[in-house]
Amino acid sequence: MSSTRANPFADVEKLPAFAPKPKATQSVATEQIDEFAEASGFPSRSVGKAAPRRAGRRYKTGRNQQINIKATAQVIARLYQMADARQTPLGELLAQALDALDRETEPRRSA
Repeated sequence: MSSTRANPFADVEKLPAFAPKPKATQSVATEQIDEFAEASGFPSRSVGKAAPRRAGRRYKTGRNQQINIKATAQVIARLYQMADARQTPLGELLAQALDALDRETEPRRSA
């Protein structure tokens, strides 16, 4: 047995249809393209300003359950603003909000 493997494409590589094509040259200079685009009113594809990103939040809290809720953009912005102001994770803020809601809606006990 031979220790080398047979190349299944050995015959194909010799065919002229499979010969590598020469590298194409640019027929029009880049400057000419830019001038033509400017004269035609074609807008540039320059990168605009990116939207500001929120700072990342990484807290080691032991929480490992996820909740996915839909809300308006205003509610979401308010949630993040409140969490940032208190420097607390979103899960803790939710727990505090639920506790406050429970205290508010708890039936009044007479003494």
